[in-house]
Amino acid sequence: MAVTVKASLGKEKYYTEVVAGENTLITDEPVDKGGQNKGFNPFEILATSLASCTAATLRMYIERKEWNVEKINVEVELENFPLTKRAVFKRDITFEGTDLDEEQLKRLHTIADACPVHKILTNDIEILTKFS
Repeated sequence: MAVTVKASLGKEKYYTEVVAGENTLITDEPVDKGGQNKGFNPFEILATSLASCTAATLRMYIERKEWNVEKINVEVELENFPLTKRAVFKRDITFEGTDLDEEQLKRLHTIADACPVHKILTNDIEILTKFS
């Protein structure tokens, strides 16, 4: 499965419009980095991808199992360590309005790790760049 997004940045520091199909979102840098904080910064977008994919993957599984779960909350903290070339994602998942037992929670942990974005982030990644 391939997806294509297009980011366009004009002269307004660092206000960027990102388009994917019919959807648009805004990214920016915080004020202390020279931006205007009008949107998510790139690291927040990366963490958002993991959080939203995890929640959707869990919801699909929960619905298939017909478990009663009112709400799924996924909080992701991303710490980047450029000097060691290491990044750490800390993911905290909670469920509201449910009585999941230990066996169900153990299964949901496995399902969370099977989310497509989690798989991408834990696999070998290659970035091919060209200028046109």
